[in-house]
Amino acid sequence: MIQLEDVYKYYRTHGRRKVVLDHVSIDFRSGRSYGVLGVNGAGKSTLMRLLAGAELPNGGRVRRRARVSWPLGFSGGLHPMLTGRENTKFVARVYGQDPRKTIAFVEDFADIGAYLDMPILTYSSGMIARLAFGLSLAIDFDCYLIDETRAVGDARFAARCREEFDRRRQKADVIMVSHVIGTMRDYCDHGIVLAGGQMHIFRNLDDAIELYKKLNA
Repeated sequence: MIQLEDVYKYYRTHGRRKVVLDHVSIDFRSGRSYGVLGVNGAGKSTLMRLLAGAELPNGGRVRRRARVSWPLGFSGGLHPMLTGRENTKFVARVYGQDPRKTIAFVEDFADIGAYLDMPILTYSSGMIARLAFGLSLAIDFDCYLIDETRAVGDARFAARCREEFDRRRQKADVIMVSHVIGTMRDYCDHGIVLAGGQMHIFRNLDDAIELYKKLNA
């Protein structure tokens, strides 16, 4: 499904190099769902952007053999000068979806009213989140990337996102970042712990959770 080949990723902060992934090779296989754990600052969100193709590694290669989503709710690809409707239509065409059906879904799901026809730059952060989540769920993917540490919105909207996503995941795999262990157990069967620039994979999610708790103690 997704393969990391000798991936090296770092950032320069305060004149120093912070390594997030230190020449990592790993296969995310189809038919399995992975929960990614790690202490704050370990690089979980960076990993999700790399898997999505929203960010490039400094070295190595990320191969995708499936239709992989951007991180659910990620709004970085929305053009601020275009309206919500125009952004939705553009993304639908990029992914080969029916623009009318996609717009109808997003209009109902995001529930931002007349703002759908206003430029993104006029939106509040909550409106952007609603549009981004609706657009994420309007496209059918083979694998959904979920970064719950960046989830926003009120409880009602969050519940609606979960309900709609439950329908999608019946036919799709999941790679999830979450600090809520119960949520991860609901969706994932394999576990990955990100620590020290390395990814430790476990076939049993509980083994990954045990290591994570030790690192976070």
